[in-house]
Amino acid sequence: MKFSNLFKIEKSLQLDKRTLVTLRWIAIIGQLIAVNLVYFFLKLDFPIIESYVIILIGVITNIYLQFRIKEIQIKDFIAFKFLMYDLFQLSILLYYTGGISNPFTILLIIPAIVSSTLLSNMITIFLSILTLVCLFLLTIFHYPLPGIHEHNFTFPAYYLVGYFISIIIGLIFLSYFGIRFSGESKKRSDAVTKLEQIIAKEYELESLGGQAAAAAHSLGTPLATISVVAGELKKEIGENSNYTKDLDLLISQTKRCSEILKQISQKKIVEDKFFSSTKFEDLLNEIIENFEESSKKKIDLITDDDKNKIDLKRNAETIYGLRNFIGNAVKFAKNNINIYLKSNFNNIEVIIEDDGPGFPEDILPLVGEPYITSKSIDVKNFAGLGLGTFLGKTLLERSGAKLKFYNKNDNSGAEVSISWRTEDLRI
Repeated sequence: MKFSNLFKIEKSLQLDKRTLVTLRWIAIIGQLIAVNLVYFFLKLDFPIIESYVIILIGVITNIYLQFRIKEIQIKDFIAFKFLMYDLFQLSILLYYTGGISNPFTILLIIPAIVSSTLLSNMITIFLSILTLVCLFLLTIFHYPLPGIHEHNFTFPAYYLVGYFISIIIGLIFLSYFGIRFSGESKKRSDAVTKLEQIIAKEYELESLGGQAAAAAHSLGTPLATISVVAGELKKEIGENSNYTKDLDLLISQTKRCSEILKQISQKKIVEDKFFSSTKFEDLLNEIIENFEESSKKKIDLITDDDKNKIDLKRNAETIYGLRNFIGNAVKFAKNNINIYLKSNFNNIEVIIEDDGPGFPEDILPLVGEPYITSKSIDVKNFAGLGLGTFLGKTLLERSGAKLKFYNKNDNSGAEVSISWRTEDLRI
């Protein structure tokens, strides 16, 4: 995580109002129960009126949040203001009830933890700093813990300091965990959204192909009729008429339209075949041909160990996933890419090898995760954020595939192994 990213305000980050209202009602009810239990049941003396006033203000602010704030999703800064108030309100309540020695002091870290999981890093850091300030002040300035003087007992200074430090450690640990957890969740959520968009686009293209073929079939008859009528008019008018050139143009353009529609129809037939059953070898050959048209690098498909040539159903997920990893190999390879197809009665495996720089050691354990970058100079000019690899891996795993990523033993390139159980692919 870059240091500068910590101070960015992400306007898209929001907190569900019902969640915040519920959390604040839980806190207020808990405060009321604790205050009344200590004062009336345990008979311990402390400023009860001041405590009621503080809790009442909390009730008023939560009613305002629940009924006056109309947004269902509270924006980053508005949520921060309510969390900051909760921090100060609890700090004042603790000031009247023992300060840092009050066991409920640990609850001061809750606003920062809520922020770390749902709001921006800058808000979390600011709330954490305010929490540290409140803890420090409560360590020095506070009313006595209720009942402590009745037993002639005072807390040693080193105990209060230790308690202060332990809360700080808990605050830092939980805030960091929240930031990391929410960050990974947001990354994966963004990546999955893009994944769904890609699949939707694949099926949309397939649907458009069908519509184009239907249009070509429907328009064929009226175009043929126009061509016949134009030909008959040409015969009736004769070659020397002023309209002959116009009729010739009409006939030629009609033929041109027919040829275009014929091409569309033929293309749809290929697409229908592409999404029907096929052999794995044929599927790989079609993907390889696409890359051979745009790249001069040599791509070899080796099928010596393809013993079980079953029919499998083409689907957008498998095709996109395989195309992604073969495309990566073409991008990073120096000259050659070898694709091995191995199959038996139980398993099918595709191994994609290239003679490029291989996977950088700093990201090899993370390959397949979204939004990762390497510091390696060898791949810096080609590598992205790992989103394509994540998408390809996720799509293939949906079909039951298991993926493994290696560097070849002689460090002469990368190797990706994609394997399925035969029964997962059989039609």
